This record gives sequence, structure tokens and C-alpha cells, in this order.
Amino acid sequence: MLWIFYAYIKKGEILIITINSFGCFIETIYLAIYLTYCPKKARIFTLKLIFMFNLGGIFLVVLLTHVLAKERTARLELLGWICVVLSTSVFAAPLSIIRVVIRTKSVEFMPFNLSLLLTISAIMWMAYGILLKDIYVTLPNIVGVTFGTIQMVLYCIYRKNKPVSKDNEKLPQHNGEVEATTPQAPIDIEIGDQKKQQPDNNPPTPVEATNNHQVQVQLQQQKV
Repeated sequence: MLWIFYAYIKKGEILIITINSFGCFIETIYLAIYLTYCPKKARIFTLKLIFMFNLGGIFLVVLLTHVLAKERTARLELLGWICVVLSTSVFAAPLSIIRVVIRTKSVEFMPFNLSLLLTISAIMWMAYGILLKDIYVTLPNIVGVTFGTIQMVLYCIYRKNKPVSKDNEKLPQHNGEVEATTPQAPIDIEIGDQKKQQPDNNPPTPVEATNNHQVQVQLQQQKV
């Protein structure tokens, strides 16, 4: 959204408007799918972020660029540096994945196709910025090319390693007491010559079943 506003201020940047309009459309679909299937708590948190950044943040940037920069050139420079900072943070986001790859020595969580396409895209936009002598388009894509190259090099180094999730698979843990969920067979308890049967509709707990078994053994020993 910021790059669309930047292209609108600069004028004549139809390519930047086109690609970022398509990006807004795709990201809106991603957000809609996420909000549809995510838990309620995550949905509320995500809506807060959308209103804070996508609406409040954009409105604040537009307001500041018009208040702090009266001339078009100064407004374009201020908006350009804001776009550089945010775009650089987007390209730097895979740093967490790079750290995971180095620590686990596995590329399970870093798909090569995504890294390759992001690097190619950064190279093309870097060349576009250089040809137009637009430093605001060039700088973040230099960062993108750098991190994209690092990701592909790491993929080539660790691509033959075995995924860690298959080796270190953990069973789900449960806290608290475990309740019996399967019906248990009725237990016969002999008292003298009579035999009492535990009703089927109220199955005994594991503790009760153990106690009943001990009582039955003691009664049989006494009878003998």
C-alpha cells in the first residue's frame, strides 16, 4: 500500500502500481483465509494488527507526508525512506529461518523455490531501480539479493541432510489426571455364597478396579 502511494506521488510509475496492487489483492486473500480458520484469540489479535498498521499506519504516513513535507520533492523523499525501511524489514524477515537452518543443519523449513523466486524478483527490481536512478527502489532490493543468495547457498550446503522433524518427533503430552475412556468389563465379587456384579452403566475407575481385584483375591484365600 505504501509503494502504491509512493508511485502515485512520483507519477508515471505504472509498473510499481500494477505489481503492488496485485500484491495487495493476493495478501487480502491470504488474510481472509487465515481469519476464517484461525482460533478466536488469534483472529482478534490479527484484526487489531490490520486496523493498527494497514489502516491506522497508512493514514498516519499519508498525514505526516502532507504535514511535514509541503513540497512534492520533500514528500517523495520522506515517503521513499519509509518504504525503504519497511521493504528492508520484509527482506530481513527470513533471518529467523536462516538461524534455524544453521542450528538444525536442515533446510526442511526453507523451500528452495521460494528463495529462488524472491532472489530473481529482487535482482529484477534492483536493476529497474538502477536504470531509473531510483535509490528507494534499489536499496531494499540489494538487501533482498543478499539474503536470497545466502538462503540458496545454505540450501546447497544442507540439502542432503535428513529432516529433523522425523528424527525428533515428540508425542503429545497431557497434563493432569488421565481418565478412563474405554468401557471396562463388569467385575464379579464373591462374598460368601453370593456373587455381586458391578453394573455395566457405571464402569469402575482404575483405582476401584484394583481395589476390587484385591478384595476378590483375599476372599478366595479365606474361602480356601
